[in-house]
Amino acid sequence: MKKSYKYTVTAALPYANGPIHIGHLAGVYLPADLFVRYLRRKNQDVIFICGSDEHGVPITIQAKKENTTPQKIVNKYHSMNKDCFTNFGIHFDNYSRTSTDIHHEISTSFFKKLCQKEKIFEKVSEQYYDNEAKQFLPDRYISGICPHCKNEKASGDQCESCGASLCPEELIGVKSTISGSHPVLKKTKHWYLPLNEYQNFLEKWILTNHKNWKINVYGQAKSWLDQGLQPRAITRDLNWGVPISVVSEKEKKVLYVWFEAPIGYISSTIEWAKRKKIDWEPYWKGKNTKLIQFIGKDNIVFHCIIFPVMLKAYNSGYIFPYQVHANEFLHLENEKISTSRNWAVWVHEYLKDFPNQQDSLRYILIANMPDKKDNNFNWKDFQRKNNNELISVLGNFVNRSITLIQKYNNGRIPNPGILSTDDKKILNKIKKTPESLSYLIETYRFREALICFMELSRIGNKYLTQEEPWNYSQSKRLKTILYVSLQIVGMIAQLAEPFLPNTSKKLLEILRLEACFWNEIENVEEILCPGHLLGKENSLLLFNKITNESVERQLHKLKIKK
Repeated sequence: MKKSYKYTVTAALPYANGPIHIGHLAGVYLPADLFVRYLRRKNQDVIFICGSDEHGVPITIQAKKENTTPQKIVNKYHSMNKDCFTNFGIHFDNYSRTSTDIHHEISTSFFKKLCQKEKIFEKVSEQYYDNEAKQFLPDRYISGICPHCKNEKASGDQCESCGASLCPEELIGVKSTISGSHPVLKKTKHWYLPLNEYQNFLEKWILTNHKNWKINVYGQAKSWLDQGLQPRAITRDLNWGVPISVVSEKEKKVLYVWFEAPIGYISSTIEWAKRKKIDWEPYWKGKNTKLIQFIGKDNIVFHCIIFPVMLKAYNSGYIFPYQVHANEFLHLENEKISTSRNWAVWVHEYLKDFPNQQDSLRYILIANMPDKKDNNFNWKDFQRKNNNELISVLGNFVNRSITLIQKYNNGRIPNPGILSTDDKKILNKIKKTPESLSYLIETYRFREALICFMELSRIGNKYLTQEEPWNYSQSKRLKTILYVSLQIVGMIAQLAEPFLPNTSKKLLEILRLEACFWNEIENVEEILCPGHLLGKENSLLLFNKITNESVERQLHKLKIKK
């Protein structure tokens, strides 16, 4: 990884229509946060951008459910989710919202320029209209039978059961979700983005240059291209959204949320740059800048097809995504997470039920990350991994090592003396760990990276068990064993942050170490030098035990939801 690159890392803008759950974390925000933390520890120039998506039909649907206004809904959930990310330890350089003036300005400037350059066109089409509600129906306000899996509650844009992308005309037995009536087709005028004109550009850009994308991302993008792209409407007949023009006094047009939402990454960056009083353009137009986007798999088409076409059509020097990373879905207790059924582990509730245990949830969500296929979270497994891996493996090794050096050498790193062949092999192996982790993280293999990191603790525990330092009393061999053990602890402390940031911070304090850039770690002979004095930490407890009672409370909470 070269120092000359800048990195713009974006995480999908969550809808401000509800709280964040563990599926969101495992799918998007944890892998993004892990990657950014790694880049920072590699001394890279990186910005981490996100914000609330505050337009679109899900907002208005939630407003109807809560019998309030869309504005009050977005205000409520923007604040809740922003606080949730902060309290969980995911720190964005800028967490904006698409209701800001700067976002309206930037997104409408895209629309206006595309109009002026005749890159979009107007077209009259027939769309579903609810005569009882007196309004046109966006995709999410339409339900019917999925033509693929026959799910009777598919929406006008996607079937939640089989995951197929749909258009309202494909549904069987169409109904309005507002009134329950059967809508009629009525003529309306909208602006369209001619995706078909960019078919060749996308085929060359994706199919030739990005075969290294994840299989699910590359495969879904290729599938769209194989079907042949069609023009797509970029406006909607709604009152809630970014307004672009008034056709008549009664008819208002807003930008389609999936046209303006990706522009939110740009407007959020501009907002950040204005606050910092620096130039934003190098992060979106620099030749040596890599745009890395973390999204959910249901957003692939928007980030790999529509957004790049928008940037290409706008033709103002914007870079295209270098990597689009999408995970599969995380299930809960072997059932699909469903916000409508309240079948989820909400992050703000977890933080309340398990205070100061963010790293425990980070650990299991990375370990169970749905990177290649759907995966599952269950509370018994959460308990087992926390107690048998974090506590019994990592925590146990750190506790044993530091207790031994406090007892036998007054908390001071000893001179190693003569190292055995096995000692040298272990020290050489741990010295190579940063390079191994770098390769795995840079290739987005986060689960494997966690296994590689945890291997340090397993090596350490095995070493102490085999060497039995407590049997050597004050011999020179004892000091050698203590030295080797603490080199492993030091390496764990330096490398833990992307996976377990709170644990890393506490360990560095215990060891009285400063966090180092990874390239520095790779080039030093020893993490803790002879004579270095450890801190007087009152507690070596890195993780709290998850009790049967706490697990039963969570399972009971889910049972009530059912």
